Amino acid sequence: MSAHSIKLPPCTTKPAEELAGFASRLKLDDVPTAVRDRAKLLILDGIGLGLASHAYEFGPVSLAGIAKLAGDGGDCTVIGSTSKLPLRDSVLANGILIHGLDFDDTHIEAIVHPTAACLPCALSLSEHLDLSGADLLTSYIAGMEAAVRLGMAIRGGFHHVGFHATGVISHFSSALVAAKLLGLTEAQAIAAQGIAASTASGVQVFLEEGAWTKRFHPGWGAVAGLTAATLASSGFHGPSRPYEGRFGLFHAYLQDHAADTSLDLVGEELGQRWHFADTAIKPYPVCHFCHGAMEAAILLREEIGGRAIASVDAYVPEKTLPIIAEPASSKKHPKTDYEAKFSVQFCVATGLLKGRFGLADLAQDALSDDAVLALTARVECHADPDTRFPEAFSGGVRVTLDDGRELFKHVPINEGSGHRALQRDTVIRKFLANATMTIGEAAAQRVCDAILDLENLPARTIARTLIAGRQGGPASDPRHIVQEVMSTVDSAQGAWS
Repeated sequence: MSAHSIKLPPCTTKPAEELAGFASRLKLDDVPTAVRDRAKLLILDGIGLGLASHAYEFGPVSLAGIAKLAGDGGDCTVIGSTSKLPLRDSVLANGILIHGLDFDDTHIEAIVHPTAACLPCALSLSEHLDLSGADLLTSYIAGMEAAVRLGMAIRGGFHHVGFHATGVISHFSSALVAAKLLGLTEAQAIAAQGIAASTASGVQVFLEEGAWTKRFHPGWGAVAGLTAATLASSGFHGPSRPYEGRFGLFHAYLQDHAADTSLDLVGEELGQRWHFADTAIKPYPVCHFCHGAMEAAILLREEIGGRAIASVDAYVPEKTLPIIAEPASSKKHPKTDYEAKFSVQFCVATGLLKGRFGLADLAQDALSDDAVLALTARVECHADPDTRFPEAFSGGVRVTLDDGRELFKHVPINEGSGHRALQRDTVIRKFLANATMTIGEAAAQRVCDAILDLENLPARTIARTLIAGRQGGPASDPRHIVQEVMSTVDSAQGAWS
């Protein structure tokens, strides 16, 4: 389809202008207390993952590469490191650390990892400018709401055409975070988004071989967003219609899927309805598209009772099949942790045999478990006829036993989403489990206390807790740490509005 024939649905608003005005005018007092509290839990979850990432090969390898580019000097903290980096290098490093385990939060309807798309810029730039924790939190909330609304407007379209939505949207959300912290005018914040439209990218080719590039996407978006806002602050001109303009983001990237978008969602009840507060914190360290089916498999394990399994059928949202189930030839034989994270066949087989799925189940010895691999090869995937996607990542599993009996379980709302959202105590437990993979319990508790009191502390005080945490080195070998499935969810937290 040519660009001339692509038609966007009618849009009565100017999204870049609305987002710029929202970010520029937002004050922390404008945000309901429950929403602020949820934002701090999302930040806590991201920081815990940033600490845990040092225990895995990609963490030190990434930091070593960034250090070669950075040279000497720098005043910005890297989560869990005693080293400091220049501003742009630190946002890249923190983005990789937060998103690297793919255990970070996801807004289900937007299909975006919003904390990875916003926190790196908010954390480093507020420290660099010696601002308050309240400034950090306010800019983070502005970016989060923008990222989620842009993802919702796209309706999953980026994934359909081969782009990682977080890799694209993080450029715009980070530009708005930086615009807020730098005190840009609304016109400059519009220009920053326009500049970001020329940097946004993030192709999903990593799926072919479990490459590390997805880990890199949100950090690079933070680098680009920060660069765009800084250029705009100096008077650099950017297009004012980066999303809906001719050859803008939606036309150029979505092609024939552009007709399915709804740009009016970007500004609808903006500043009144807080969509980002519905962001789901993950109970499992794999692609969120796998969660419903994997949870169903975990629930079926007790019913199976050790009896022999003849065959397994997994049911996932139809639009997610190309990402987590195809091509079946490679999904049934994952060779790396990243391939396994995006193989629903492996996730379901592990759930059926072990009754859990944690970080330990992605270690090399788990990836070479003969029993798991044998069952993985027998998992067949289908479109879920009862899916609630994109409101939830539903999924189901049907097991046929050797004696011919069939067992079936379907999860309509995956754990961590909607009324099953993880509550404060559970999020803190997840944080402590992740953080203590590389720091001691006392240091982890200090970080937790600081993040939960974020708005009352200077940004540099927050940063110092992240540096101090690395003293003493890793607490234990991550291969032997099993992150227990968080099966106990507190009462429904209700809706934020």
